[in-house]
Amino acid sequence: MIVGIPKEVKNHEYRVAATPEGVRELVHGGHRVVVETTAGAGSAITDDHYVAAGAQIAADAEAIFAEAQLIVKVKEPQPEEYERFRADHVLFTYLHLAADEKLTRFLVDRGVRAVAYETVQTADGRLPLLAPMSEIAGRMAPQEGAKYLERPSGGRGVLMGGASGVMPAKVVVLGGGMAGGNAAQIAAGMEADVVVMDKDVDRLRDIDRIWHGRIQTVTSSRLAIERLVVEADLVIGAVLVPGARAPHLISAELVKQMRPGSVLVDISIDQGGAFETSHVTTHADPTYVVDGVVHYAVGNMPGAVPRTSTYALTNVTLPYVLEIASAGIEAAVRGDPALARGVNTWDGRVTNEGVAEAHRLAYAPLSLTT
Repeated sequence: MIVGIPKEVKNHEYRVAATPEGVRELVHGGHRVVVETTAGAGSAITDDHYVAAGAQIAADAEAIFAEAQLIVKVKEPQPEEYERFRADHVLFTYLHLAADEKLTRFLVDRGVRAVAYETVQTADGRLPLLAPMSEIAGRMAPQEGAKYLERPSGGRGVLMGGASGVMPAKVVVLGGGMAGGNAAQIAAGMEADVVVMDKDVDRLRDIDRIWHGRIQTVTSSRLAIERLVVEADLVIGAVLVPGARAPHLISAELVKQMRPGSVLVDISIDQGGAFETSHVTTHADPTYVVDGVVHYAVGNMPGAVPRTSTYALTNVTLPYVLEIASAGIEAAVRGDPALARGVNTWDGRVTNEGVAEAHRLAYAPLSLTT
């Protein structure tokens, strides 16, 4: 199969969908890999590195889309990329379609078979392709929160770890999964006062067992959120409903009650955001203020650390890329239930229930369309 790796065009997106190591494995498997020139530059990977691994270099994105059957990306297609897609393309990337009706309708209308990294799900509920980026975004969130708590950045002027005789920052993490757990870990390492909230008591029990009370845990409820958020310096939204829009756990009314200069970091923004007042921002313009509260809602947080992110992503996506390239998409999804759960659109149909519900579109289970 011909595998195409285009250069990412999303604002300040420096990741690339495959490392030279990944390219070498695909070429060894008998596939042809075409990489757009300078696609890896943001991750400190040169064209020469790809050529040495066996890839061919294409002069532009048009050449990639014209030749390739399987398009492997990092982020969802941007509007300027739409018309490059053909009905016979297979797209494998992060999609987050529940938060993007325009892209959903385009993929359906064009008939693209689109597989989303974030909805590939194993039988035990794990999300193996989302996990590394959730881990990285979670670890970045306290760093970003700490920066915007500084007074020159619009914050309250609070140091995460406080100082001798001075209380540390109060940090509330909404969600105890991969992103939330890592956010809590880093915030605790910065010596903040950290509380993790989640509905899953077993998940909270795991945090308690690991941290022995160093990170506090509270079962999530409306009242508990209201009580803790108004006293927080930093709130990190890290909730996830696979494939569906994230629930708004903090209302606009609650934001009004928060301390002026406090900070909201919305890791969930790719899925619509955990805060009612959230809207997507970029690395070029990452924050805005609502009712005195600083909002950070960058939709591609891990793109700021592309060297780490690109390698972490390829480590987990490569087995699936090989599976699709070697068996073909139809045989691959029939033979791998986890990959099948990743299919969001197929031959003009929406095959993910959460996406269909988000946009009031007809839902067609994949078993009916393959």
